[in-house]
Amino acid sequence: MYDIAIIGAGSAGASAALFAARAGKKTVVLDHGKSMTNRAWIENHYGVLEISGPELLELGKKQASKFGAELVEDKVTNIVKAESGFQIQAENGSYEAGHVILATGVSLDLAESIGLKTKPGTEPRIKTVLDVDAEGKTNVDGIWAAGTVAGVSLHTIITAGDGAKVAVNVISQMNGERYADHDILKK
Repeated sequence: MYDIAIIGAGSAGASAALFAARAGKKTVVLDHGKSMTNRAWIENHYGVLEISGPELLELGKKQASKFGAELVEDKVTNIVKAESGFQIQAENGSYEAGHVILATGVSLDLAESIGLKTKPGTEPRIKTVLDVDAEGKTNVDGIWAAGTVAGVSLHTIITAGDGAKVAVNVISQMNGERYADHDILKK
């Protein structure tokens, strides 16, 4: 059983996985490889002069796996409430997790099929997003959302920050106290 399952390995999902894994949470990331960042050229991501979307996605996945996140290439087809968390069904297997973070970009099909509430989007060309609170919680206890699917701007720097924020909130809830992950300059 995983502590946290993250659906989507774009900027929001990989960032959430990085924070979850660094916090020592058993983390799995399920991704179908169809992020719209795969088609992007990026020059507005803090700390990076310029990078292709595929390179940024690969870098994010490497960071998350460096700290122990398990990356699985598979398409999630359903999420069902289980006795202690959630059963995540994918095309090639199933997974159990205590918490789920949806980071599915512009795709709402899975979220809508499992009964998550939506609302009108505010970004140009993003008509509908998940209705989440300020922490990233959806209307189903234990299912969270981050990134564009949760209504934040689709820019990679913003979705990455949102993924980190939501992961910190999940970790904080799991730990029963506010979690902080601050790096210190190595000598």
